[in-house]
Amino acid sequence: MPEGLERAVPEIGRDLFDVLVIRTDFSDDEAWNAVVGELRRPWGPGGEFPAGVQLVDAPVWSGATADEVLAAAVDEDLLVVFLADRDTMQSPAHALLALSTVWEDVSGLDPVYYQELIEAPEPREFRAVPAAVHGVQMDLAARQRGLRRARCGCLRRA
Repeated sequence: MPEGLERAVPEIGRDLFDVLVIRTDFSDDEAWNAVVGELRRPWGPGGEFPAGVQLVDAPVWSGATADEVLAAAVDEDLLVVFLADRDTMQSPAHALLALSTVWEDVSGLDPVYYQELIEAPEPREFRAVPAAVHGVQMDLAARQRGLRRARCGCLRRA
C-alpha cells in the first residue's frame, strides 16, 4: 500500500439492505465490469427488488486481505462485506468473498456448555455469486438466518 494512504471502509449513507462490495484486485477491468453489471441487476424471484449496491473501487484496497478488511469495518450495522478479490476476477462465476463482520472467536468457551458451537462454529467467510449477494444481505440484515444457513443457500444458487 502506498505510504500516506489509509484503508478505511467509508462511512456512506447506505440502506441496511444494500450490499457493500470492496474491490481488492485490479488486474482485470473487464471482469470487474461484469461483476458490477450483475450486482446492479434487480433481484428476487421475479427480479422485483431493486439492487442496492455500494461499491468501493479504490486502488488503496489493492491486495487487501480478509483480515485487513474486517479490521477496517467498524460500522456496527455492517453485517457482511463482499470482496471482489483475485479469485472473483479469475473465476467464470465471479463469486465474491463474503465476510461476516459478526464472527466470534470460540476458543475461550467452556466445552462443557458450548461443545456443539466449538465443534461447528459459524463460518467467517464463504463465496457467493453476484446474483446471490442481495439475498445474503437481506437474510442477514433481517436476522432471519445465521451465516451458515445463508451460505448453504448461496451454494445451492451458485
